[in-house]
Amino acid sequence: MNVLVAGGTGFVGRNLVAELDDRGHDVTVLARNPDEADLPEGVATAMGDVTARASIVDAFDGQDVVVNLVALSPLFEPPRGLSHTSVHLGGTQNVVSAAEERGVDKIIQMSALGADPAAPTEYLRAKGRAESVVKESDLRWTIYRPSVVFGDGGEFLSFTKKLSPPYLAPLPGGGKTRFQPIWVGDIAPMLADGVEPERDGATYEIGGPDVFTLADVARLVRRANGQSVTVVPVPMALAGAGLKIAGVIPGFPMGADQYRSLQLDNVTRDNDVESFGVTPQNMKSLEEYLGVERRTPDGK
Repeated sequence: MNVLVAGGTGFVGRNLVAELDDRGHDVTVLARNPDEADLPEGVATAMGDVTARASIVDAFDGQDVVVNLVALSPLFEPPRGLSHTSVHLGGTQNVVSAAEERGVDKIIQMSALGADPAAPTEYLRAKGRAESVVKESDLRWTIYRPSVVFGDGGEFLSFTKKLSPPYLAPLPGGGKTRFQPIWVGDIAPMLADGVEPERDGATYEIGGPDVFTLADVARLVRRANGQSVTVVPVPMALAGAGLKIAGVIPGFPMGADQYRSLQLDNVTRDNDVESFGVTPQNMKSLEEYLGVERRTPDGK
């Protein structure tokens, strides 16, 4: 099968491209700078920006499936000149339009848990509106809504380290926001399965084997570095004011939209991993990845 992976040079994209290539698909990576990526031998590349439709449309010629992974991080403020709306919604509109014009049969859309046009963050609103674009298209489709993804080259753990320095970590709301982190090596095969017709019309909520609070993750990443950390709760109202001010400082990890996201749990309602023949027991846990012992009952 001919598969075009938009955003194939990113963290999830590189792992998915390798999985698709291993399965014998003919893979083309579409990215702004595809030649900078370390891709399997034989994987083709095409240069283009999903926010500029004319730059991508030719890459859709002869493709059977397009996987849309292009995204801005929900953890950091968008780079100047970009927004979640322009990339997640506008980019998806361009991908769908190009696919329809060039006769592509199917789109696999990477969305997010909590995606909803009425969500409280721009990131989730744009993701929700993008899902509607996909569902209303003439294409067959499969949508994935993962929790945060971790692994080599991922940003979730490095973000947590930046937000929670060793020994004393002032976390908004005491770091009570819940996540269900999934290892990239577990999600990539599930995404690759999406090319199959039996996955058409399905929306999958995907998470890892365990639920952690942000404070849990902060303790784990510091323990993995041989450090301890005490979480100091910062009231959400004070955190919001502080983050909005600190967001203008270069290098500060969060802005107003990210502050609002810390008031939203990022966990599945019903984890759909078993739809792919996977059970939580045979998935890689965050503790295993970090090389630390599993949590005690109080999470410390």
